[in-house]
Amino acid sequence: MGAMVRTPLTPWERRRGERFGALLREARGERSMTEVAAAAGVSAETLRKIETGRAPTPAFFTVAALATALGLSLDELAAAAGDAEPETPAAAGAA
Repeated sequence: MGAMVRTPLTPWERRRGERFGALLREARGERSMTEVAAAAGVSAETLRKIETGRAPTPAFFTVAALATALGLSLDELAAAAGDAEPETPAAAGAA
C-alpha cells in the first residue's frame, strides 16, 4: 500500500489538535479508551490519534459520535477546538 501524503500541520492546527485531545481525555475520565471508542463506533487507534493531537481534523461524524459517547455537546467541542484561531484582529477586540 502507498503511504498517504499529508500536508504538515501548522502550529495553530497542532495546538488545536492538542486542546481537542485534552478535552476528550478529560471527558473520558476513568473510562478506557477502548470502551469510549466502542461506544462511539470508532477504533481505539483513531481515538488515540485524536487524543494525542495526531489527528487534529477528525471527520465531523467521528467528532459527533465521540461527543455523544462522552456526554459532551458539539458546542463544547467547537469552543475547545476553535478558541485560538489564526490571528484575526476582530477576534482580539471582541472580548
